[in-house]
Amino acid sequence: MIQDIYPRKFDNTFKRCTPSGDDTIFVFDDDGRILSDINGESADFPGMDDTGDTNAVYLFSIDTKNYFLAEGTAGAGIKGYEPLSVRQLRDKCSGPELFAAFTAYHLWKWYTDNGYCGGCGKKMIRSEDERALRCEGCGRIVYPRINPAVIVGVIRGDELLITRYNRGYKHNALIAGFCEIGETLEQTVSREVMEEVGLHVKNIRYYKSQPWGMAQDLLAGFFCEADGEEDIRMDTGELGYASFVKREDIQLQPNDISLTNEMMKVFKENTLGQ
Repeated sequence: MIQDIYPRKFDNTFKRCTPSGDDTIFVFDDDGRILSDINGESADFPGMDDTGDTNAVYLFSIDTKNYFLAEGTAGAGIKGYEPLSVRQLRDKCSGPELFAAFTAYHLWKWYTDNGYCGGCGKKMIRSEDERALRCEGCGRIVYPRINPAVIVGVIRGDELLITRYNRGYKHNALIAGFCEIGETLEQTVSREVMEEVGLHVKNIRYYKSQPWGMAQDLLAGFFCEADGEEDIRMDTGELGYASFVKREDIQLQPNDISLTNEMMKVFKENTLGQ
């Protein structure tokens, strides 16, 4: 999956530092596209020598390399780089730099959405002590937003419920949805399956989790069994396809970065639980 970058090590510990040497500086435009250079399946991003941005915001590190966020879009015209959305990057490359780009996007979105206080309207400023924004007027503190969501593999015998969305991502997927107020993750699983395909489920069990910076999500994967032989009643506003598919007929996604694809793969290969 996208976060599986071993033996390289991701470190999101907050620290105050300035860019230097070969540190990466992510430059976003107003539409959230990242200035990028794609070489085969790897991606390159501007550095200190390209931007000269000594005010860039420290984000995280991978091994000894630091990653920063440029202030504004002043470096958006750097020669040799083009603006690409995170979805375009997902289709074009893989590896630790893609994970870094997704995570940088998550933080860029948070900084962008919280320029001003939601309480008094005054400007938010960066904390010197932690990754947080503080209102210079009323003192309100805002931390990076993380949206909990579930990915659900619904099993019926030797078949898995495969879906495809009405819009956006076009490849095979599983039932998915955000947690609502007052719900446990398991209750979200039951509700989302009922809402999207009209099925009751049982034996809900946790599989694995994944950070998904593209949507500022933390995804929790679950497998469960369809309870009975109910017919699928598909929510056509959400889905364009929903059907139980035998293991050998499951078509995987074109890359292996998502929790959804791994869940489809372990069922297809009959390795779930190994």
